Amino acid sequence: MAPLKSQIQNAFKLHGFQLRLDASRLMEQLLTPLEAREATVWVDKVLDALVKKNLDSVVVGKDLIAAVVQECSNREAGLTDEKLLHIIGAYDVPRFSYSVERKKYLPDASLGLPEPKLYADAESKSEMFRARYQMLQQRTARHGLFAPTGNAGTVEPSKKTFRLKTIEFLLGTTAKLTDVIILGMVTQIKHGNYSLEDPTGVITLDLSETKFHTGLYTENCFVLLEGWYDEEVFHGTAMGFPPAETSETSRTYFGSLNFFGGPLETCAKKSEKLLQIEKRNIDAMFVFLSDVWLDKPDVNEKLGRLFAGYSAMPPTAFVLMGNFLSSPYGSDQAKVLKEHFKALGEMLEEFPELVEHSKFIFVPGPSDPGFTNIFPRPSIPKFISEDLVKKLPSSEFVTNPCRIQYCTREIVLFREDIVTKMCRNCIYFPESGDIPSHFGKTLVSQGHLTPLPNHICPIYWDYDRSMYLYPLPDLVVVGDKFDPFAAEQLGCRIVNPGSFAKNEFSFKTYLPHSGVIEDSQIPNE
Repeated sequence: MAPLKSQIQNAFKLHGFQLRLDASRLMEQLLTPLEAREATVWVDKVLDALVKKNLDSVVVGKDLIAAVVQECSNREAGLTDEKLLHIIGAYDVPRFSYSVERKKYLPDASLGLPEPKLYADAESKSEMFRARYQMLQQRTARHGLFAPTGNAGTVEPSKKTFRLKTIEFLLGTTAKLTDVIILGMVTQIKHGNYSLEDPTGVITLDLSETKFHTGLYTENCFVLLEGWYDEEVFHGTAMGFPPAETSETSRTYFGSLNFFGGPLETCAKKSEKLLQIEKRNIDAMFVFLSDVWLDKPDVNEKLGRLFAGYSAMPPTAFVLMGNFLSSPYGSDQAKVLKEHFKALGEMLEEFPELVEHSKFIFVPGPSDPGFTNIFPRPSIPKFISEDLVKKLPSSEFVTNPCRIQYCTREIVLFREDIVTKMCRNCIYFPESGDIPSHFGKTLVSQGHLTPLPNHICPIYWDYDRSMYLYPLPDLVVVGDKFDPFAAEQLGCRIVNPGSFAKNEFSFKTYLPHSGVIEDSQIPNE
């Protein structure tokens, strides 16, 4: 051990560094299992990395050595810090369509489908709902309760199985049918009268005696409706959502196909290297804030305290969601926001640790200046953000919604008062249970961020797939004016950080290595 210890200390002295005792012991511990030649190579790698950091002190402690060794390990694996975190804009989400004949998802290009257009033709609207239906239908059809007899080996013999019927089947009969289950979309063709649609037709509904299961049921959401059919009216007895499935289950059917996006050809969850790095990076952390009103002095004061608290342990990323102004400023709105972004950059210059080590991600809110509030919404215009970007090169202005891939973790960001809108537009408001649980159940079952009519939550028809939650991601962050909450469904966490401006330090943190969500807590406070 003595020769290795001397070799390490001499090498550091030759480069002008002084190793603390704990740092020297750590280096010994890491290098002892290696052969002498390999140990020498690793000492040189660590020293090269230290020289490039332009440190203020020549004294090197244990924490710095641990960080540098981790950095070198990542680089050795071909995975630098920049390659661990990827931001996928809504317009860059991979485009796959379900092939009914081949029973799998295929790239649009291989199917000969046209490129998406922002202002698509009218037929794209019906195609949008047809694609949603196919996604849910294929997922439901292979569920144990609906699997054909030949595939029911995984279903307990004592459990009853069901067969889905199409609306075309009902319309083609004159007899009364009982115990029928249909998968379709709830619509209101005539005011006050609900109907159910699928690709084969539409029927009138009678929901006067319907029992509703957990969830927020709105127009344009897809449901499983059980009941009886007579005289061209379907009388519902029970309404529920299509059964959801875990991300792992979905991927067993579609393999390593990368639905989420990012630079990898295959799904990041299949990468053992990324998984190992994720588990080792126990200090990785994401901080989520919504309604960051930069024109309010008290909000800026709270931001200053927040940044000061985290400066000693910089998170991987701060995610700041709009609105970034407390009220409309008319024709001066863009100019006012530009000035406040510049002031935010000046504030962050006081925290060089955060500027150097943390990413700052900005998601536009419904009232922020820029493009019309149709989803997916482009990022805040560059002429508004340019002053902040100059002071904060690590800042990213992203689309709404957008996706983040960190190692194997998949995160979806969405700034919209979607909980409030869904509660307001329910065809039946739940009488029991908490709203976050109902909301989480709805998103996971629908596999979509906005199961609402287009006149309430407009979507560019050709880009509807950027709103999909299929396969389920690890985390969905919804910036809503609703009270802060955290819910979980089938391994997918749905989080609302709450309004940072209205509530005292209302934000959430996420630890990728463990998947834990933590409530507002400023370090050293």
